[in-house]
Amino acid sequence: MRWINQALLTFTLLLVVPFAAAHGVADGDRAFLESSTGLQIIPYIYLGAKHMVTGYDHLLFLFGVIFFLYRLKDVGIYVTLFALGHSITLLFGVLSGIHINAYIIDAIIGLSVAYKALDNIGFFPRFFGFDINTKGAVLVFGLFHGFGLATKLQDFTLSEDGLVGNIISFNVGVEMGQMIALFGMLMLIILLRKSQHFTRYAFASNMALVTAGVTLTIFQLSGYMWGTV
Repeated sequence: MRWINQALLTFTLLLVVPFAAAHGVADGDRAFLESSTGLQIIPYIYLGAKHMVTGYDHLLFLFGVIFFLYRLKDVGIYVTLFALGHSITLLFGVLSGIHINAYIIDAIIGLSVAYKALDNIGFFPRFFGFDINTKGAVLVFGLFHGFGLATKLQDFTLSEDGLVGNIISFNVGVEMGQMIALFGMLMLIILLRKSQHFTRYAFASNMALVTAGVTLTIFQLSGYMWGTV
């Protein structure tokens, strides 16, 4: 079907466009975060959802995770593992005040995207003779994705008044945004599976994910080296 080809081409081009920087926080949102005090549940839920929906690095990884999952039960298990991982480190990273270089974290996140796409096409058993525990990998990379979210919030001076409740609300928003994005990605994958050319689409999509992940990793490592000169 021609429209599927066009949709896949558009999606692939979006993936491989060179990344100018890791997704950040809009100026208006930054101003709110640094000026607000007290418990702000609804605004923080909104900001968390917005951050996830516009967080291409997280969404690329999630897209790779669910690409070959055919049962909703399996989708639920893997998405829960990812959510558990990034929730732990998001909350821990912000509330503990532990800072990790954002370039390094985002480089690892880029590697997570490339890893999952390579896993999807059977790269590791074919070329190395072993497979990686997928559930464990999703959980571990989820931890790094959570630190990636935390580094964005650590850039701001957040009020201690209501901080715990606000960060929990932000995390709730992240999960809501993830569910919204997940629905859209599942619909796209289901449509692709109905095509007789799904095998071709699957390989092209995952190679695009590899390209996007490697591009992000290289860009972030370059930023790290430049920033430490």
